[in-house]
Amino acid sequence: MSHCFLESLNWATVEGEAAPIPLPERERVRVLIISSRDGVISTIHELHSRGFAEVGAWSPLLPAPDTGEVMSILVRDRRVGE
Repeated sequence: MSHCFLESLNWATVEGEAAPIPLPERERVRVLIISSRDGVISTIHELHSRGFAEVGAWSPLLPAPDTGEVMSILVRDRRVGE
């Protein structure tokens, strides 16, 4: 499954760095997990065990808006048309 994704050439951090310049042959994909702290961590590790993404590729845990939960985001680029 992870073979569809490319390593991002221009990672933007969640803290607000400038967005990367989009490349025409790539599409930005964002995967967001929102849950309790344990739920997010457990899901990240489960996805890693299935080969979806490295644990370190996810953002640090951040407070989710207005829920009392936390969230983590994974940002990847994929080739358009795959």
